[in-house]
Formats: sequence, structure tokens, C-alpha cells
Amino acid sequence: MTCETVYADATDPVHLAATRIAALAEGRARLLVAVAGAPASGKSTIAARIADALDDAVAVPMDGYHLDNDTLSARGLLAQKGAPETFDADGFIAAMRVLKTGERTALPAFDRAADATVPDAIEVPAEARIVVVEGNYLCLDAAPWRELHSLWDYRIALDVPIEELRRRLTERWLEHGHSHEDAVRRAEANDLPNARRVMDEALPVDLRIVG
Repeated sequence: MTCETVYADATDPVHLAATRIAALAEGRARLLVAVAGAPASGKSTIAARIADALDDAVAVPMDGYHLDNDTLSARGLLAQKGAPETFDADGFIAAMRVLKTGERTALPAFDRAADATVPDAIEVPAEARIVVVEGNYLCLDAAPWRELHSLWDYRIALDVPIEELRRRLTERWLEHGHSHEDAVRRAEANDLPNARRVMDEALPVDLRIVG
């Protein structure tokens, strides 16, 4: 696989990605696109913009596959929420296999205010020829996540410097009402280790967006 690298401050990555994806989609009933990246790398924004730039496309998040807090507490994983093992990876992979068939599919969403998933909140109609999926671990080279790699028709990775991620993550926790000390602690203790794992354990992609 040949990876194309672009710099967001020099090239319009959305236009480039949409052009590449549109060409691949010709004559296809359903195309799955992965937008992978660390927490706070801008995945949801990029995925939505790519979907908006394409015909018959929808963007869907992976976040609806968070395990519920009771399950995480029982497994001693609540403090690590957001790490690969805190998601229903098998359920997510199964849903992506259904999406690949082109069938109408209902997917869960994640309500950040309630810190809980909402079942069947996102409908992907059969008419959606392109589904742009965004999430942290879509291209992770670890079991069982690597099973996704063969399902993606086009893979995009967002590459944001760790210092910028630290700033964004701290700001995110501040916006949720945490003190500066607690915001920094949360970013350093959990978010940034997850970010490093996303970047260090990634499978090859088709397009790498830097910045």
C-alpha cells in the first residue's frame, strides 16, 4: 500500500480525500472509509466535511461502542475509559461487516453529556453509497481491531503533534468544568497514552493528513 501524505496547512485535505474516494466509489454499491486518529485530532470534523463533499455519503462515529460504565467498573477499567479494551470491539466489527453489505443499518451513538450510549440512534440508509467512519482505533494493529483493516476501502490517518493534542485535550476537560489541575491530570493519565498507542501501533493507510 502506498501512503499519500499531505500537510493540512498547505493542502485542502478534504478536497483531496473526497476526490480520491469519489473515484473509488464509481460503480460500487457501498464504500467504507476509515478516518482514524488520536483523541482530539479532529476526526469527527474531518469525517463530516468529507461526507458533506461527497454524494450519497454519511459520516458515523465509533464512539457508540463504548462499553457502559457498569461493565467498565466491574472490569476495573472505568479510569481507562477510551482505551481500546473499553470498547465493544467485536460488536463494532460485526456492525462494520453489515455496513459493508450495503444494507440499512442502525448504529448506536454516544451521549457525552450523559456519558452513555444511545442504541440505534444513527441510521445508515441503504442509499448511502459511501460511509465515512471515524474513530481512534480503526487502523490499530492489535487484536481484534486489525480485523477491520480488510473492510476499509480507503483509510485516512490524522497525524497531530503530541503537544497540540495535549493542549486540545486539556482544553476539552476544562470545557467540561474540570479544574486546570484535573484537566491536565486526565489528559496525561489516560488520553495521551491512548493517543500514543493510536500513533505507534497503526496499520498502513492510504492518506496521512499532518497538522
